[in-house]
Amino acid sequence: MDKMDKIIYGGLIIAFLISILSPFLASTNPDGLESTAEKVINEKVLHQNLEEIGLKEEGSVIPAPMPDYGIEGMGKIGEIIALVVGTMIALGLTYGLSKVLVKNKSSQYNQ
Repeated sequence: MDKMDKIIYGGLIIAFLISILSPFLASTNPDGLESTAEKVINEKVLHQNLEEIGLKEEGSVIPAPMPDYGIEGMGKIGEIIALVVGTMIALGLTYGLSKVLVKNKSSQYNQ
């Protein structure tokens, strides 16, 4: 195992530890962004604008598969599962993107 492998495995371990511990360490109070949005956004104007574009409530057009970083009815275990799955998806997408970029870069130098 070379130095780069150790760094990658160390990063993976840290990412999964953060995913597992986050539900127990995160505050239940609204964070800075949510707190500021509650103070700045005019709810009446927001709902009026949402109705104009055809949405019933704020958020995305496509419902989130695991809203609020959890699985409904599973409590903290559901939050851990959601965060671990999200971490795996993010790592997989990053790995795939890096492979595509390295392949394109190496083919660019071979021409």
